[in-house]
Amino acid sequence: MKRPALLLVRLATLVTLAVLAVSHPAARQDAAAQAAARFDVRDVMVAARDGVKLHTKIFVPKGTREPLPFIFLRTPYGVNDAGNGFARPLKELAAEGYIFVFQDIRGRFKSEGTFVMQRPARAPGDAKAIDEGTDTYDTIEWLLKNIQPNNGRVGMLGVSYDGWTTAMATLEPHPALKAVSPQASPADMWLGDDFHHNGAFRLSYGFEYAAMMETTKESTNFAFDRYDTYQWYLALGPLSNVNAKYLGGKIPTWNDYVAHPDYDAFWKRQTLVPSIRDVKVPTLSVAGWWDQEDFYGPMRIYDALEKFDAAKHLSYVVVGPWNHGGWNGAQGQTLGAIDFGSATSTYFREQVQAPWFAYWLKDKGQLSQPEALTFEGGTNQWRKWNAWPPKQDTTDRYLYFHAGGRLSFDSPDATAADADGFDSYVSDPTHPVPYRHRPIQATYFPGGSGWSTWLLEDQRFVTDRDDVLSWETDPLDADVAVAGEIVANLFASTTGTDSDWIVKLIDVYPEDLPSNWTLAGWQLMVSNEVFRARYLKGFDQPAPLVAGQVTPVRFSLHTQDYCFRKGHRIMVQVQSSWFPLIDRNPQTFVPNIFKARESDYRTATQRIYRSAAHPSHVTVPVVKK
Repeated sequence: MKRPALLLVRLATLVTLAVLAVSHPAARQDAAAQAAARFDVRDVMVAARDGVKLHTKIFVPKGTREPLPFIFLRTPYGVNDAGNGFARPLKELAAEGYIFVFQDIRGRFKSEGTFVMQRPARAPGDAKAIDEGTDTYDTIEWLLKNIQPNNGRVGMLGVSYDGWTTAMATLEPHPALKAVSPQASPADMWLGDDFHHNGAFRLSYGFEYAAMMETTKESTNFAFDRYDTYQWYLALGPLSNVNAKYLGGKIPTWNDYVAHPDYDAFWKRQTLVPSIRDVKVPTLSVAGWWDQEDFYGPMRIYDALEKFDAAKHLSYVVVGPWNHGGWNGAQGQTLGAIDFGSATSTYFREQVQAPWFAYWLKDKGQLSQPEALTFEGGTNQWRKWNAWPPKQDTTDRYLYFHAGGRLSFDSPDATAADADGFDSYVSDPTHPVPYRHRPIQATYFPGGSGWSTWLLEDQRFVTDRDDVLSWETDPLDADVAVAGEIVANLFASTTGTDSDWIVKLIDVYPEDLPSNWTLAGWQLMVSNEVFRARYLKGFDQPAPLVAGQVTPVRFSLHTQDYCFRKGHRIMVQVQSSWFPLIDRNPQTFVPNIFKARESDYRTATQRIYRSAAHPSHVTVPVVKK
């Protein structure tokens, strides 16, 4: 293959920053004109405590006489077009009346200083150190003194990286910070967010995002010479070729991947979870069930806050039928081919987000927010819970694998003819299972990419592959609703010394579906996850597997609120590659996969056992009737 050059293509608007984006140029111009008519706009450089100046754009409603609170967003994606967000998704908040503040974080776009990806939280009280929290604190202090009239209160929100900067602001918060909503915020970039999941490297996203963020001070993307990036990544070969052929050691985050392949002190310091030691600010965490980037993060942040919230009742969570930032979409009734029956995004912004900030920042209305508000797919209804996961409202049941591709709540029979049964396949690194329908466009493909909705794609495109195993139930004779954590429990062996295990829980629609023939037989992923088996002894203790040895592998497929309807089937799929979402496992143990050689990549025969002695199954929390 001809070696492509590293071409830089300016991203006019980054899709993941939904709060600052309006897609069509004419719409952006119109939105900007409307913002200018409604707000007095100021561009200022706010000095942080170390003298670094941060570019800040401030929108004060024209004719303001009464003191107003601030809504503050901090982003690495640029704030020049910030006013476009008032058309949507900030429309409801703008109608309520706030002073809006948008800021380029340190080292990005027009702000001074050095950008550090996910800059770690400083040690508490370290007066000489800075982090995103101190930059936030210093900016709030400046706003209170210099932007009048204000009522002395600040609220923060943001999606993705902006959600993370929001969460970071709560660790040592300014006293004026009275309400926050971290939305789709990463929490741990090694355990479960953008860059790794359970030790498995998220190749396409990890490569493309790092190149985009760190090639220049402003967002640029890597230009592939193949439309189908599956072909490009496969031709790339071992990960050691990334620096050798393309990046040349110039991208700090890629170099961090290579230097820190395991869950070492570098990654542990970067996660904000250990720094959460209290609930100091009312927090509304927001997540989407089909978030292709950061579902682990917001749920992990909520879990961490809950340890300190029994008496305070300041931490809440909302999870809807959305992809990454989908609650900022026009209506949120559909995602991919799936129709959820109502305008879920509009509902969230009008009935949840706007009242939340009005209550805490303006003393307006009453707080009627339930502890957990989740959307139940299948029935397409919002559910209110006193806790998440709602363990008191569910019973754990076990979906066991059986011979002939059968899935059942009945456990394997020790007296059956295949009492020691297993199913097997050959996993070949030169022919990995694609994670979505090909062709697979680049993540930030300018013509639109399937990346944003791949989690809802019909899984029939891999069901018949020889290297994918499937088990499914008979058609259900009654609804089966699950709410809470879904867990994969495999008994597996491999002829290699390392392996990946991918498990998917799937809703199989009826073959006869006159209400919507497009979805007839559709296989919709409800939950999924990958686990890199070298980390069975601990994420900081990589170790080879014993070839041929039956090994228990247990890992979370995360929480869900979903109802498998009567007449549908429940399916579980297991495979060992998911490319190029996940890098190829060599299937022979090497100390550092980022430094593996082509000769390290070998085929392996994988077995999944389904016997009474080794009953592979998926645990599902079934809602009590």
